Amino acid sequence: QVQLVESGGGLVQTGGSLRLSCAASRSIFGLYVMGWYRQAPGKQRELVATVTSGSDTHYADSVKGRFTITRDNAKNTVYLQMNSLKPEDTAVYYCNLALTRPRVADYWGQGTQVTVSS
Repeated sequence: QVQLVESGGGLVQTGGSLRLSCAASRSIFGLYVMGWYRQAPGKQRELVATVTSGSDTHYADSVKGRFTITRDNAKNTVYLQMNSLKPEDTAVYYCNLALTRPRVADYWGQGTQVTVSS
């Protein structure tokens, strides 16, 4: 089992920045994808950014050039640096770990609220 704990959310003005952190309860080995998703009120959860065990990254078009996902293996932590925030970035942000090897498993954090005021 892996627990994921997010932190770093909050209230920020348009154009501001926040850094989200997702700490895993133990080291992650094998093949996996870690990422951030978000869900705004009345909308479906959507992918924001992911990083693979091979360090490949992927971003939603809506955040490209503004958000950066990084990983610190020594701290078992994934970060999401969010710059030039817009009101439409307001959502609950969730951390996800999708393991594919040595076994298939899927873990979610509890979510952290990000609110961008106009």
